[in-house]
Amino acid sequence: MSGPYPIRGSVLLPEAELMWRFSRSSGPGGQHVNTSDSQVELRFDLAGTESLPPVWKQRALERLAGRLVDGVVSVRASEHRSQWRNREAAAVRLASLLAEATAPPPKPRRPTRIPRGINERRLREKKRRGETKQGRSGRGWT
Repeated sequence: MSGPYPIRGSVLLPEAELMWRFSRSSGPGGQHVNTSDSQVELRFDLAGTESLPPVWKQRALERLAGRLVDGVVSVRASEHRSQWRNREAAAVRLASLLAEATAPPPKPRRPTRIPRGINERRLREKKRRGETKQGRSGRGWT
């Protein structure tokens, strides 16, 4: 999976705006892991990008404020042995992170009342359980 990465709808994450960094990964791989740079760190300048619509960009900057360092969001992947699969994993993770961060806010919940019948049924069941438990005690067995 290379090239522009889809975020949501027709909005794509261009390859030119992604910054890749590779380093040695811990984990599985035997002696090979000591010589290959299979861990991937993918960085994306969210504050300086022009590929996102302004509304999405503002929403993502607000929601990802805790993850940003100077307006740059960073994702790391090292779960696979090969650098190529880690690159794919990091790109998919970044795209899903941005898709979640740019999603529109959920509709506000309209408060509703609990129907009286449901409440009465709950209280009846609580009373019945209490009587069952009370019957288990040794009181009244003289």
